[in-house]
Amino acid sequence: MTTNPYAGSPFGYAAEPAVGPYSIVELMPGVRNLLDYAGVAAGERVLLLMEHTVDPVVVQAVAAAAALRDADVRILSVPPFSAGGWDRQASLRIETAAFHEADVVISGTWWGEVHTAPLFFDQIKSRTARWLSLHMTATAGALMTGGRLPAEVFYALLRRALRQLSPARTIRMTSGGGTDVTFSGLTFDPDPGAMRPGDWRPFPYGGANFWPDDTEGVIVIEDSTVTGVPEEPVTLTLEGNQVRKIEGGVAAEHLRRYAPEGYYMRHALLGLNPKVRVSGGTQFEREKHAGSFYCGIDGLTGGMPVTTGPGFAHCDCQFDRPTVLVDGELFIEKGRLLMLDDPEIRQVAERFGPPEMILDDNPVMVLPRRHTGAARTA
Repeated sequence: MTTNPYAGSPFGYAAEPAVGPYSIVELMPGVRNLLDYAGVAAGERVLLLMEHTVDPVVVQAVAAAAALRDADVRILSVPPFSAGGWDRQASLRIETAAFHEADVVISGTWWGEVHTAPLFFDQIKSRTARWLSLHMTATAGALMTGGRLPAEVFYALLRRALRQLSPARTIRMTSGGGTDVTFSGLTFDPDPGAMRPGDWRPFPYGGANFWPDDTEGVIVIEDSTVTGVPEEPVTLTLEGNQVRKIEGGVAAEHLRRYAPEGYYMRHALLGLNPKVRVSGGTQFEREKHAGSFYCGIDGLTGGMPVTTGPGFAHCDCQFDRPTVLVDGELFIEKGRLLMLDDPEIRQVAERFGPPEMILDDNPVMVLPRRHTGAARTA
């Protein structure tokens, strides 16, 4: 029997299953955490920038919860965004104008608004809005799983991770598929704390993001933005932080066509959220799962890396069960984030319920709503 490797690679929200109206009840713990993370307050102008194909129950849940906080809510339904500037001539004047008038933007886009120049990071940072992105995660499944982890637990994991990661000289990632790549010259996103004007954050919260000055080694793609799960191995050879060679079958040619000028390594992320699902999750959910790893190669501009704007060919490569060494010390072992067993982390988790439940990284189990942050145990 043959299988279609692209079957598990949905192209957008239109390919995601809808949920029943009553499931809105089960979305609310995740939506509460979302609004707490964004710091939505009474009287603020909140823009829900949602693609036409987002499940209406998800939109209703977020809008109703924001309205309950007495926020001034607007819902703008927009066409799906294209990946990596595929449709560079698309007009985003309406989206941009609405964004400029908002205090908080909650976006439900599949490919992420940051793939476009008018809504790229530099534009977000130049405004006063706080931007929370549900990049591939404006789904009931994402809100019921990763969205349920209490923010305090995530922050504890992030702080603990950054203590070890920030001073590191090298991060080496290997996988069962043959990947063996080393990153150096590392710059990490700091612990962000409360959202501030000009901030962009993903939700569900998920990982420790970094930018390398140098990347050396081989990446064997298991799942990526451009290829999905390739039919035959696609191998990237990196030297001096640039992709020097792309080898493989049809998927390799797709990847070369996507960025004719070539690629460089833009950033990478180590997943920290144990409640993010792997089973049934999109690529940008699974990247946040505790013990996962992904790295983003971006298109060269004029043959050079340009980090101040979109490369218009961003391709993320996902690894669900990697092994990660930080300066030679095990950090993730075959998809298991070792710090989940740290007594410091377990003490924080215990405020919300049994630590063995809060921190369990089973990729299919849903956290009961009583442990999601509303009512803390004594």
